[in-house]
Amino acid sequence: MAAAAARAGRAGRPPRLVAVSKTKPAEAVREAYEAGHRVFGENYVQELADKAPLLPQDCAWHFIGHLQSNKVKALLEAVPNLALLETVDSAKLASKLDSTVASLGRPPLAVFVQVNTSGEESKYGVEPQDCLALARHIHEQCPHLRLAGLMTIGMPDYTSRPENFRCLADCRRAVCAALGLQEGDLELSMGMSGDFEAAIEMGSTNVRVGSTIFGARQYPAKA
Repeated sequence: MAAAAARAGRAGRPPRLVAVSKTKPAEAVREAYEAGHRVFGENYVQELADKAPLLPQDCAWHFIGHLQSNKVKALLEAVPNLALLETVDSAKLASKLDSTVASLGRPPLAVFVQVNTSGEESKYGVEPQDCLALARHIHEQCPHLRLAGLMTIGMPDYTSRPENFRCLADCRRAVCAALGLQEGDLELSMGMSGDFEAAIEMGSTNVRVGSTIFGARQYPAKA
């Protein structure tokens, strides 16, 4: 990560590393914690709700999976140290998050707008042309949320093409211009195990790495 940041002229400013512990036990997360890491990511509400209470409260959790509106309260109640929700993909979800944060008396929650930069029907996220409308809704209509950046997911093999990364950067430029923000005000969350170096070189400030850290994911065998 440091080498990729240096190649991009960002020496000394590597992006945040989110260690994604999907399907891995709390003990594996604790091992990373004891090695000094603090930022972890999960894809599923129940898995995060089960895991977070078993680990130190100074873990900064990122939720990086698709979130249904009816699971918002369960997530926010179970994980008081949820630092960032990376996958807001509709005004409905944003409004539900906003009202729930308010009702629980939590401080404003940092969120990213998820953008489908690859055009795949299987991917969640707003289309690039709809990114600004959602970002504006969060910024102007959701006082209990903080618009912190934009996020995208790579191709099916967890790699992204350069045009996917360029698309997200273009979305950020458009959002910042329209909302009167500086580009430095909004992060770019892009890059996973297969493409994090390329993502950093193209401006990512937040990479989500799982299997490279924790090993291959282990899913339950199907009956």
